Amino acid sequence: MESIKHVILTGGVGSRLWPLSRKSCPKQYIKLFNGKSLFELTLKRNLKTADKVIVVGNVDNYHLSNEIVEKLEVSPTNIIESTPRNTAAAIAFAAFAASENDILIVTPSDHIIQKEELYEEAIKKAIVLAKKGNIVTFGIMPLKPETGYGYIEYKNNDVLSFREKPNKETAEEFIEKGNFLWNSGMFCFHATVFLEELKKYEPQVYKTAKLAWDNSTEGQLNLEDSKKIPSISIDYAVMERSKKIKVVQGLFEWSDLGSFEAVYDYLKSNGHDVDENGNMVIGTGKYTSFLGIKNSIFISTEDANLILQKEKAQDVKKIYNALNKVNSRLID
Repeated sequence: MESIKHVILTGGVGSRLWPLSRKSCPKQYIKLFNGKSLFELTLKRNLKTADKVIVVGNVDNYHLSNEIVEKLEVSPTNIIESTPRNTAAAIAFAAFAASENDILIVTPSDHIIQKEELYEEAIKKAIVLAKKGNIVTFGIMPLKPETGYGYIEYKNNDVLSFREKPNKETAEEFIEKGNFLWNSGMFCFHATVFLEELKKYEPQVYKTAKLAWDNSTEGQLNLEDSKKIPSISIDYAVMERSKKIKVVQGLFEWSDLGSFEAVYDYLKSNGHDVDENGNMVIGTGKYTSFLGIKNSIFISTEDANLILQKEKAQDVKKIYNALNKVNSRLID
């Protein structure tokens, strides 16, 4: 019997949101949204459509997911990766765990979505296309020439091309042409259709992921088996190569909150304090004053502070990588 399952991908450390996001508590678990985390919001949002939930996590964060699903009294299928092998393998594990006729709605756990009635409409359209044997991706109407997202060139529901994260000039060209969407990284398809396409285009990923899944114990994947799986994204493995790809345009408000600029925009739109020069404080209630500075964000945590101009938000990852290189405890 056909069932709709929501697959939540919980990998990633959110390095561009350091010092808020840490290895011990990545951005999807930070309770920054009226006391709720992005993971909780993602789970609740899709319970309206999906019959069951599959959570693909890792040994470092699955306990954080479990705390939330237990609070919400949800009983998901847990898949625990012993080492990250990128999204092609993560989604393959979920497809192996599902029944062959199940339709999977695959979403990251760290996106913010508003106007949920429009989100539900997009999901329904995707399910219709998935039932016809298509692999569906969701594209978001761009609000600005964003350089932090990939783009989808489209016509109606057909994908003409996928484009890498562009420079500003190219992004402006995409906006001007009017037939480009932001690539949201969300998908919908029959489990078997995805596995057939993965096997066709990346047989080694399919073979090694299947072996790791077959040798798993109650969803816990073996480390040595996992190391043999090539690390490749679903975009490179399937989406950019399959002839079965369709796109649904999402009219809902969406952000992957992949930078403090995105967090700034979201918090500002929801009433977070911003001074007359566009400066914002995150993480502390202490009196903070900005003098001679515009459009800056001050992020405060117990052991680290960060001050940045929001236009430089994509560069925070450089700080994280530098700290990671010296094994600093500030990223744990």
